[in-house]
Amino acid sequence: MDVNEFLAQPLVARVAAAGPSVRPVWFIWEEGAFWWLTGSYSKLGRELDVDPRLALVVDTCELSSGRVLSVTCRGTARVVPLDRERALRKLRRYLGPQEDQWPARFIAPLDDPASGMICFTPDRPPSLRDLSW
Repeated sequence: MDVNEFLAQPLVARVAAAGPSVRPVWFIWEEGAFWWLTGSYSKLGRELDVDPRLALVVDTCELSSGRVLSVTCRGTARVVPLDRERALRKLRRYLGPQEDQWPARFIAPLDDPASGMICFTPDRPPSLRDLSW
């Protein structure tokens, strides 16, 4: 499996900001960057105004087989205007293709003028590490 195949899966990334804080995010990997939704409900945008550096990890751990795959990145992030089509692609990865069946709390931010997207660009292209035991 290559890094792009791994990052195409609906996995959860954990993002660490200088807050310090760590939060789980649903993401999409496109155009050499990680993207996820943000809005007035999140402190991360305000934290990025102070310090745009982030660390991110996406990993899997299969206890039955001992298989562990991991992508870890460091880089900078910024809040950009909401790209509705990109946001919908991201949500479909996690919620499935039936948008009419999604809980309202996932659709509401798409119509909120305060919503945007975090664009996190790694310092180096991500690589997939096999940490299996």
